[in-house]
Amino acid sequence: MPSPILVEHPLIKRHVTELRSTATAPADFRHLVSRLAALLAYEATKDLNLMPVEVETPMAKTTGHQLSESIGIVPILRAGLGMVEPVLDFLPSAEVWHLGLYRDESTAEPVEYYSRLSDGHPVDVALVLDPMLATGGSAIAALETLKRWGAKRTKILSIIASEFGIQRIAEESADTQVYVCAMDPILNDDKFIVPGLGDAGDRIFNTYPTE
Repeated sequence: MPSPILVEHPLIKRHVTELRSTATAPADFRHLVSRLAALLAYEATKDLNLMPVEVETPMAKTTGHQLSESIGIVPILRAGLGMVEPVLDFLPSAEVWHLGLYRDESTAEPVEYYSRLSDGHPVDVALVLDPMLATGGSAIAALETLKRWGAKRTKILSIIASEFGIQRIAEESADTQVYVCAMDPILNDDKFIVPGLGDAGDRIFNTYPTE
């Protein structure tokens, strides 16, 4: 059973601290999410498989490498959209597929309202993007959809995860690798991560609910 990979670095700790702060403006919040997504992508792609390829430099022919697996970037709408661009910069030939899930406020369980996956052409490696891994419900629903699709390997990239969510992934999707920048110990009564950073989607898109 893969253990969650906590991506630790002084800059990550600094960025996460800024991200948590209520004083961080939406534009700065988006920029920090982008930076952290790039650092997660770097770590999560270390074990991608390669194959040799011959290239010609200005001086001579040489053997290099290219990816031998198809990669899919799968943001969970809507907050996951804030992580797509930096990951796509790392993997410009990757496919981008979208899954729409929202949390039923009465049950705290995920409800799928949108799925855009190709018919019959699953990717080898699916990178699921969701800034917050709270109860793990949305992630589990996304993983089940991707496995039915036929994705061979699945990885979750989240900026902050709860210990409960991490444990749930380990129990219900043990072959999925999870990469996070920080792990928080508590979920409150509304199933939000504490201390967390609030609602990532609202902070990314500056769409706070009115009282």
